[in-house]
Amino acid sequence: MTKSKQKRRCRMVLLLLLFSIVLPASVFAGEGGETEPAKTKGLEPILDYISKSWDTLTRSMEDCTTVVDPKLAENSVLYLPAGFSVPTQVTEMQRRCHVQVKALPHKIDHPGQIDTSKLDPPGLLYLEHKYVVPGGRFNEMYGWDSYFIVRGLVREGRIELAKGMIENFFFEIEHYGTVLNANRSYYLSRSQPPFLTSMILAVHDAQKAAGHEDKKWLERAYSYAAKDWEMWAREPHLAGDTGLARYYDFGETPAPESLKDETDHYRKVASYFLNHPAQDHGYMVRRIATPAKDQSLPPVGKIYSVQICDMGTTDRTGCDEAEEITLSRDFYRADRSMRESGFDVSFRFGPHGAATHHYAAVCLNSLLFKYERDLEALSTMLGRAKDAEEWKKRAERRGANIQKYFWDAQRGFFFDYN
Repeated sequence: MTKSKQKRRCRMVLLLLLFSIVLPASVFAGEGGETEPAKTKGLEPILDYISKSWDTLTRSMEDCTTVVDPKLAENSVLYLPAGFSVPTQVTEMQRRCHVQVKALPHKIDHPGQIDTSKLDPPGLLYLEHKYVVPGGRFNEMYGWDSYFIVRGLVREGRIELAKGMIENFFFEIEHYGTVLNANRSYYLSRSQPPFLTSMILAVHDAQKAAGHEDKKWLERAYSYAAKDWEMWAREPHLAGDTGLARYYDFGETPAPESLKDETDHYRKVASYFLNHPAQDHGYMVRRIATPAKDQSLPPVGKIYSVQICDMGTTDRTGCDEAEEITLSRDFYRADRSMRESGFDVSFRFGPHGAATHHYAAVCLNSLLFKYERDLEALSTMLGRAKDAEEWKKRAERRGANIQKYFWDAQRGFFFDYN
């Protein structure tokens, strides 16, 4: 993490996103969660489509299509946590769907404890409850996508399905170490933007409005949310000595899901840095292509060949010696960290996200500020006055650091800190 104050302007979409997060529930729903006819007039076909789509996009361990991974060519398997008894529904899935079931090699307390490249073939990670997927190539339960799904389910009155998805996140924290990017084995090295407390409060508020407040569940939810927060407050997710957090994936090889689903992505990245050398800050590794390759620097990911020849030449003597190009381990860590941020694939943190893990991000720390305020509110609801005071202090410290490192008074904007 460099300490130079190189700042990048956040996109307006981020500001709109954060604005939407803190809006009161009344903006999204009428009193009691009922739809107001005046606000939905003319939208009936769209609302009907959304309502019917929940069932289409719902997955469970009783459905053969749940295990299918459109991003990969091979048949997916189902992974259970280490030492976890095979549930009855999984046994039935094995029989009906001919799904291979494996156990993870050991217990997981935090992301990065398993080398995901050694989980071959990659597979779906077991979850206890039904969940809604984004659809298309995304046939698994995602971290921050699920916040918007949960809001929609609450609006539709499908509280139990929304609550079940949150329970799945508790299961991920307990058995997979964190709220995962999504429940696939190749996502065990990273999380996604922290929205768990927002989801918990959305379901709690809906239950309370319906006269079914569940303090016992809220107590349980609080303990998992506090544990999830801890990941962002320790190395390597700390952004130097700023007191702020950064996005960080524990892997330093190509993102497995991109190799078959985004086949030309890394080639385009290498081409970009070849054509924009001023922006290549060690993201590429160059070496001469000779029969006796230098084995002291084993390549990571694909190798690309670059050779300059005279136009129209058929004589190899009219060409320079071929040069091999690979992307560096630091680039691949950044690329994977970009995917944790949710800004994939983009130039949000440098060209092709090449510096993602070197930034303390405005978006992430704004979300964590809200997370800490949410935990303060949950502590207060549960009568945990001491905890509430501690969460308040943590939020105040983060707020002060956000002002210190992100705010540019001259330009009137918050910027990421490198």
